Amino acid sequence: MLSSLSHPSLADCRRLFLRNYEVMINIGVHEFEKKGEQRVLINVDLFIPLAESTPREDHLVEVVDYDFMRDTIARRMAQGHIHLQETLCDDVARAMLSHPKVRAVRVSTEKPDVYPECDVVGVEVIHIKG
Repeated sequence: MLSSLSHPSLADCRRLFLRNYEVMINIGVHEFEKKGEQRVLINVDLFIPLAESTPREDHLVEVVDYDFMRDTIARRMAQGHIHLQETLCDDVARAMLSHPKVRAVRVSTEKPDVYPECDVVGVEVIHIKG
């Protein structure tokens, strides 16, 4: 499988990213996970064609605002309990990809507090507009 960074359809893209965005959410299938919120780290990469993201006049409206990523995640968090990280990743990726300027998205989620013997458990998904 090609790395998302080297996929041919992304060669003319700029990559915007949000790293280790920490949220407290109600996520999980185990009973102990359903009793409260857990810390989840969310990472997002948006791939936007340079033609759609190269400012000519140095104005925010010429690019995709980082707030779009944070607001999209916040809207998903507001929907309530999520059983699976896979569901969370897919929901966030689909919402990000709905932006007209976004050609592709990579979303990962990490739960850092699940197992004491490892740093994180997580999921990553990549979607490219066809």
